[in-house]
Amino acid sequence: NTYPDVVTVKQLCEMLRIGRNTAYALLKSGEIRTVRIGRKYLIPKSCVIQYVHRYLSKKQPERL
Repeated sequence: NTYPDVVTVKQLCEMLRIGRNTAYALLKSGEIRTVRIGRKYLIPKSCVIQYVHRYLSKKQPERL
């Protein structure tokens, strides 16, 4: 799937294979940056990619 440059919460859930509650928790905590217009969240795809990179770098085992 290819996603637009700005995604919705529904698309974020599809991208990360997470539930809606988890998605809103990530947005509200600031882990994924977003723009809120009225009641609608707009999430730049680049911010999702940055989150994934940060998440993966934390999960990488340390090499000796």
